Amino acid sequence: MSVPMDAPLTVLGIESSCDETAAAVVRLDSAGPRVLSDVVLGQAAQHAPYKGVVPEIAARAHVEGVDAVIGAAMRDAGLGYADLDAVAATAGPGLIGGVMVGLLAGKAIALAHDKPLLAVNHLEAHALSPRLAEGGAQFPYLLLLASGGHCQFIAVLGVGDYRRLGSTIDDALGEAFDKVAKLLDLGFPGGPLVEQAAKSGDPKRFALPRPLAGRDGCDFSFAGLKTACAREIERLGAPSAQDRSDLCASFQAAVLDILEDRTERAMRLFDPLWGARGRLVAAGGVAANQAIRGLLENLAERNGYDFVAPPMRWCTDNAAMVALAGAERLRLGMVDGLDAPARPRWPLDEAAARLRPSHRPGRKGAKA
Repeated sequence: MSVPMDAPLTVLGIESSCDETAAAVVRLDSAGPRVLSDVVLGQAAQHAPYKGVVPEIAARAHVEGVDAVIGAAMRDAGLGYADLDAVAATAGPGLIGGVMVGLLAGKAIALAHDKPLLAVNHLEAHALSPRLAEGGAQFPYLLLLASGGHCQFIAVLGVGDYRRLGSTIDDALGEAFDKVAKLLDLGFPGGPLVEQAAKSGDPKRFALPRPLAGRDGCDFSFAGLKTACAREIERLGAPSAQDRSDLCASFQAAVLDILEDRTERAMRLFDPLWGARGRLVAAGGVAANQAIRGLLENLAERNGYDFVAPPMRWCTDNAAMVALAGAERLRLGMVDGLDAPARPRWPLDEAAARLRPSHRPGRKGAKA
């Protein structure tokens, strides 16, 4: 049963799909969403020695931290479970051990307190996260979802109504950032470290490829770029600090060129199909990269689009976006049963995924 549009909804969100255990409480009313609490327990220190996320370590850390994180989110919001209208938890895609921990916690709270359960697709949470920005993002919009496990262009037409226009045919952009950081021994997590190193580097020193640039459509490919970086590192032997900065800068410059080409082509596909020229939205951890944000802002302005992205803290994995997605679905009566499964893969547009099985939408795996 749907809920009146002007009725306020208060939803607890739980996120545990990778290496952050997170809980948040969001209130959605006619004025838009308001984040009442937002707690994130990261695991970077546990995974740093392995230079990537280790699924078994992640799952164990979620088990150890989920109760305290949920309790902190409820205390910060100043609410009891009786004050909630529903509980939302990420049900996939993700590292299955972690997904199961958060989803089971959400089911237990929903059952114990007789609240509806929303089993949220992690990709949908990212797709709706720009609605947390000041003023929000009004439907429909063209979304670039770029993170450690996903890289897609999605036409977001409404809650539950998504059409994939393009996606990666091999690696996600976040994976490429992490791999370059690992090859250069920069540390973990790799994306921010590559971005930082690139600031003092020469972006023209290394001639790196721009896969698929100039091709029809708006699919991505980053495997060849990643391999080219690996070959340059092998050729250098023992890269100096300046070598590392120059390679990071050259890598990031290639990424920007690829994104510019692919995004403009996605706009051409989006405009005539949906008649909604004017909104370009970025979400996912890679959207926190300042150089990429700057490129997308300039690209939007050049093409007559408004650019919207979530605040930085809600670009990476978080529970506020899960709570928001749950509240949006609850308003439309999209409630799930307590038998909702945990899913390691869960494409946002399952029909398109069946037509293009070689692509990997809805994949979120270990980075190690």
